[in-house]
Amino acid sequence: MHGLIMDRALRIIDILRHAKRNFPKVEIISETLEGFRHRYTYADAYARTARLAGALTRLGAQPGDRIGTLAFNTYRHFELYFATAGSGTVCHTINPRLFTEQLVYIINHAEDRWLFVDVCFTGLIESIAPQLNTIEAIVFLADRQHMPTTTLPNVLCYEELLDDEADDFDWLDIDERTASGLCYTSGTTGHPKGALYSNRGIVLHSMAFGAPDCISLSMRDVIMPVVPMFHVNAWGSPFAAPMFGARLVLPGPKMLDGPTLHSLINEEGVTVSLGVPTIWMALMQYLRDNGGDLEPMDRAIIGGSACPPALMDAFRGYGVRVRHAWGMTETSPLGVLNTPRPEFTDWPVERQREMDTRTGHGVFGMEMKIVDENNNELPWDGEKFGALKVRGPWVCSSYYKGEHSSAFDEPGWFATGDVATIDSYGFVQITDRTKDLIKSGGEWISSIDLENVAVGFDGVAEAAVISIGHPKWGERPLLVVVPEPGATIDKTALLEHYHDKVAKWWIPDAVEFVDEIPHTATGKISKLRLRERFKDYRWS
Repeated sequence: MHGLIMDRALRIIDILRHAKRNFPKVEIISETLEGFRHRYTYADAYARTARLAGALTRLGAQPGDRIGTLAFNTYRHFELYFATAGSGTVCHTINPRLFTEQLVYIINHAEDRWLFVDVCFTGLIESIAPQLNTIEAIVFLADRQHMPTTTLPNVLCYEELLDDEADDFDWLDIDERTASGLCYTSGTTGHPKGALYSNRGIVLHSMAFGAPDCISLSMRDVIMPVVPMFHVNAWGSPFAAPMFGARLVLPGPKMLDGPTLHSLINEEGVTVSLGVPTIWMALMQYLRDNGGDLEPMDRAIIGGSACPPALMDAFRGYGVRVRHAWGMTETSPLGVLNTPRPEFTDWPVERQREMDTRTGHGVFGMEMKIVDENNNELPWDGEKFGALKVRGPWVCSSYYKGEHSSAFDEPGWFATGDVATIDSYGFVQITDRTKDLIKSGGEWISSIDLENVAVGFDGVAEAAVISIGHPKWGERPLLVVVPEPGATIDKTALLEHYHDKVAKWWIPDAVEFVDEIPHTATGKISKLRLRERFKDYRWS
């Protein structure tokens, strides 16, 4: 017997239709490439999104076609998110920070028919255009006045495309499992692989995103994603904001600019923001150098890599709560988020702070387990650690076009490549990436824990720990440090800082100072490139 409930598909475009009806005057604010701050409402965004859907249809876009974007966090990119989903096409967000060989590969692999591009990427597109096999036209996200001078053929102006279209569109009655978005992994080994999202998955992900013990988003919030819309849908915030009626602030090309972020937070009343540690460290450096506060801001969601306790403490000093999060391209990306449980309030402050550093608890819809090397499930006791596997309605079941990966070897589960413990409260602690663990004398050492201790030492701007071969122990940890500008760090004092914070045999054997630590295209520390740099390192 089935329940007598209407069978209505979960569609992304209905999120924006909901916002148009229920939050028509709520604003979307964007920093633009043209140099000014753009404002309009969800009602305005809906009308322009309908125009864009009409323009895509006029261009000849068919359901299932992939439409590439090379763009920052702006209102035009927001419109592309919804117009593509509503017209049954697939928004393929492309990370411009990838190597050109990777860009060419993923555009050709996705078989994109059109590219919608911010004008600042004109030179990049010109350099790779001859290698792109399926692109019919380049659409620059600009009005006629700001169109670039280019030698590219088949160039179109975004605003002119919209001019001749109507403010409403006969949205397709698509199946909720219809593909909506495509995002490729950063491809640190081998070719990047595509995660293909669905309307259903994104709508369910958005519902979970706004839940009280997750991001806790409401119409009283102003949310600013400082994670790029070109990677994993800016963690889902452009979909969740209109669903819950939150004001949306988009920093455009200024995501790494401390003064702009500071002014947006204070002038637009940002209450919640999302970003990787590197971004927030830059903002904290700006505040230390120039003064100021973060008075409107209530919480910062930090993911992408482990949040150093020192960064959490810095935010506390400005009255901002840090919520640690974890996710992946393959999980859309929400996986776990750290929200303290009520019983924690009676614990000593130091124990509460230790819990704050944990990666977080699962949200409904995300099922997790940790397994040993024989795929036997391990207990949630906070001690035993193993490979983390997940499954759920917004987790990829395979890669686009059936690209093989051992991550899907166990049917119905995705092997994340992370090593974790899970305690009796359901709190996950990511101890490392499988490939970054250090095995010394037959025992495992977490590079993440060592990095967090180093960042808490005065004068350390950034730190990374990699394994180096050792004649006696097999591997030993090498600490690589970027000092703060003008800082002088004593190596001996830095290593002594580890005493009573980690096991004695975990303490790195040496420290190397560098001007810069390499990062991946998504802002994470590139251990691969660091290991290559220090491949000939010899212990003294």
